Amino acid sequence: MKIRKTLLTIIVLAAGFMACRSDKLEVKSVKNDASAVQAAVAKTGEGKMPDKIVKSDEEWRKILTPEQFYIMREKGTERPFTGAYWSTNTPGVYICAACGQELFGSDSKFDSGCGWPSFYQPIQGQSVQEHPDNSHGMQRTEIVCRRCGAHLGHVFNDGPQPTGLRYCINSASLKLAAR
Repeated sequence: MKIRKTLLTIIVLAAGFMACRSDKLEVKSVKNDASAVQAAVAKTGEGKMPDKIVKSDEEWRKILTPEQFYIMREKGTERPFTGAYWSTNTPGVYICAACGQELFGSDSKFDSGCGWPSFYQPIQGQSVQEHPDNSHGMQRTEIVCRRCGAHLGHVFNDGPQPTGLRYCINSASLKLAAR
C-alpha cells in the first residue's frame, strides 16, 4: 500500500512537470480524481521494476547499520547460522533491506543446511541481477538487488527442483514483510 501511494504521488508530480511548457512557463492543471490516477498507474505498469537507486557511500551509511553496509555495499558476508532469517519459517515476502524491493517469497525458501537463508527462485524474474565473482580463489555467481545494486549473496546449482538453484542470501540484506 505504501509503495502504491508513493507511486501515485510520483505519477501526479510527473504529470504536473510534464504539463509545464518551458517556452511559455505555462502550467496546466493536473486532473487528480480517482479514475485518472488509476489510469495513470495502469499505464505505468504497476509492479514493474522501479527506477534504479544510486546513493553515495555516505548516504548508504546513514540508512544502513554498520553490518548491513559491510555486507550490502562492501560485499561482505555474515557468519553462518547467525543471521535473523536462516531458520525462519514465517510466511511473507523478503525485501531488500536497503531499498525495499521485493526479492524472495517465503514459499521458495528451503533449509539447505548452509546456515544462510536459501531460496530456489526470486519472487520476480527481474528483482535480482547476477554477476561473476572470482574473489577468494573461487568462481561463483554473485546476486545483487537489481534496484539498488546491494550485494545479497550468491547463487549455486545445487538447489531443489523446480529450478535446481540455491540462492544463498545474507540475512542482513533482507527484511521480512510477514503476511
